[in-house]
Amino acid sequence: MQWIEAAFRAPQGKLDELCDALTDLGAEGLVIEDEADFRRFLEENRQYWDYVDEELEGKYAGVSRVKAYVADDAAGRERLARWTEALGIEPETRAMADEDWENNWKQYYKPIEVGGRLLVLPEWEPEPEGNSRLVLKLDPGLAFGTGGHATTRMCLEFLEGLAGPGKRALDLGCGSGILGIGALVLGCESCTGCDIDPKSPEAAADNAALNGIEAGRYRMYAGDVLADKRLRAKLGTGYEIVLANIVSDVIIPLAPYARECTASGGAFITSGIIDGRQDEVRAALEAAGFRVKRHLNEEGWHAYLCE
Repeated sequence: MQWIEAAFRAPQGKLDELCDALTDLGAEGLVIEDEADFRRFLEENRQYWDYVDEELEGKYAGVSRVKAYVADDAAGRERLARWTEALGIEPETRAMADEDWENNWKQYYKPIEVGGRLLVLPEWEPEPEGNSRLVLKLDPGLAFGTGGHATTRMCLEFLEGLAGPGKRALDLGCGSGILGIGALVLGCESCTGCDIDPKSPEAAADNAALNGIEAGRYRMYAGDVLADKRLRAKLGTGYEIVLANIVSDVIIPLAPYARECTASGGAFITSGIIDGRQDEVRAALEAAGFRVKRHLNEEGWHAYLCE
């Protein structure tokens, strides 16, 4: 089915009024794009990242608009004309098809070879003919990490040399579950994951199921380990492998807790460290009692393997 996307620009301070007016006119499935909301979201959540993609910032620069959708037929165009007349705002329009929403994003996710043993495979893609790698299936539609980012690749590369039978892994900030699932695909006995995002455990569980991982081998929790003593008690300690692909401002205060969780002779793998902050993070890791064994640097990002 063909659709028309109509973007109505909101006058200064009138975004909510515009949404209400469109709703009263019968518009459904509105999409709101507003620079002020975007900036407020960044400010309230700045501790969870070190940078924001310039392209994403550019998308919201100076923007305050509401997008509405009508069928690209005579009735839909008539509805749009009525909305335009009632609002007194001429929208920017473009044609869209159902598949634009449903499938176009999939073109950006292809099989990715990581290290020497893993193949990260979007769940809709067939396994490449003659593949000899261990397959880690992922649904990027559910994901908070897909294997395409340098930080994830570096963590998985470190993990390849450490994972194995009898080992337990802890994934702090598990997101999509890609690192913990990678540990299990590579032979670890079990993995426990946690993330501050309440949606993460469901996404990680679904991705674990894609890989045929039994529920008992992968436990997931939502919460803030730095603030929640009960959560820390549930997670326990003594893990042979601890993982944290987050950001510097979380890794630094997390380092002492990660040290407590790591078994004697175990390893801590951490990444999400942007250029310019690697020395600061390394100092925090060493202050917590870790020894940095290896350091990787790709595409302006850093990862440490500690023991």
